[in-house]
Order: sequence, then structure tokens, then C-alpha cells
Amino acid sequence: MLESAGPEIAARVGASAAVVEYGSGSGRKTAVLMRALRPLAYVAIDIAAEQLRSATSALAAMFPAVRVLALCADYTRPLDLSKLEALDARRRVVFFPGSTIGNFTTDEALDFLSNAGDVAGAGGAMLVGVDLKKEPALLDAAYNDAQGVTAAFNLNLLNRMNRELDSDFDVSAYRHHAYYDERAGRIEMHLVSTRTQHVTIAGRRFDFAAGETIRTEYSYKYSVVEFQALARSAGFDAPHCWIDPQKRFSIHYLTVRS
Repeated sequence: MLESAGPEIAARVGASAAVVEYGSGSGRKTAVLMRALRPLAYVAIDIAAEQLRSATSALAAMFPAVRVLALCADYTRPLDLSKLEALDARRRVVFFPGSTIGNFTTDEALDFLSNAGDVAGAGGAMLVGVDLKKEPALLDAAYNDAQGVTAAFNLNLLNRMNRELDSDFDVSAYRHHAYYDERAGRIEMHLVSTRTQHVTIAGRRFDFAAGETIRTEYSYKYSVVEFQALARSAGFDAPHCWIDPQKRFSIHYLTVRS
């Protein structure tokens, strides 16, 4: 989608922009956008320091004319972007291309968008990826895939807690469960205790009954109209969005309301 929409995105953003990416990850999507925009500067923000260093080094080599900066930080908290002030960027564009905004509740998403608008500033913009509402059966198949990929991803949270929080979860005593709450417009992911058990986390004991769950994730889905209304409530105008041919995903171009 970024490749096909690239020329139109570039025309809307214009020249001499500074791109600020939240949760930059591997940089694969970033490279697609930068080939289209050829921005003046790029700021990658991520909490994974090693991946951040590796990805920004690769991008700097690919785009030597672009000033590439890295900031190891939590993008949901206030950010120090003072280095951008010294650059003569015509516009700041916040780039949030995955569907991660769906992991926030609607109130959290509103706050997040409002903060992103503050980072973009006067005349700024945002490119944000949003997972669209679709048939519940399709969502159920995606989050309960036959290959067990999502289940392994969900259960790995227990492995991480055992490793990083000195807990003693028996991972085999939990199962993955995900379902779509159509009323709330979100997927809920849970880990279900298959028996009565107790777990120690950082020296504290927690008791679980058989069938009791740990809720691990929300993933909100939006219609285009719903998301644009949310963006407007956060201080943006919503002049355009791109939708894939199967109508499963959208990329919204938002501009800070003057």
C-alpha cells in the first residue's frame, strides 16, 4: 500500500519534511516511505536499542542525503525532539504505519493522537495505519490461526515473565483464547488457566482458578468514518485515506488543524 500510494503521499507532504516514526522496528516500511518522500530528516523512536541502532544505520546508508536520528524511548510518553528544531524542516510528519493504534482503548487512542499532533506541530501531519472492521469469522480465523502463530506469540508473554520478572508460570497450564467483541469493535486476547494453580511473580503469590483468564491484548478495529471522527476529536483534519483492495486495512493522512 505504501508503495502504490507513495507518489500521492509525497505530493501531499511536500518537500523538506522531517519524518518522526513511532515504533520504527526493522525499518522495512520506513524505506518504502523514504524512497517516495526523500525527506530532509528522519527520526526513529523505539524502545529496542539494538534493533534501533541496526535499523537506523542501514537507513542512513541507504539514504545518505537524509539526516537520520535515533531516539531510544517510549513514544507514549513525552519526547525530547529538540534536535529537530535546528533543522529547517518545512513540515513534521509522524509515521505510525502498523495497526498498533488498535492496541489502545479509544480514550487512550484519543490521547495518543492528540500528543502526536503536538509533536507534528503547526502545519504538521500524520500517517497512521488502521486495521479495518471486517467479518467476525475472518477476524476469528486471523487471531486463532491454524498454524498456532498467534497462540505462540500470546503464550510467550509467560515465558518473558518467567525470564524477566522471576515468575514461575507453567506455560503448559495455559491456553490461548481470542475472540471478537462486535459491540466494542475489538479483538480480546486472553491466556486461560487450564487448572487451579498459583504463581509467584517477583515474590508475590497469585492464585488462579481453572478457566480464569489473563487478558493480554485489545486490538480495536475501526471503520474509516469512525477513525476519522476520532482523529478530528484529537485536533486533526482527515483529508484522505488509502484502503487496500480487500478492504481490510487503511492508511490515513491526517493534518494538524490550524
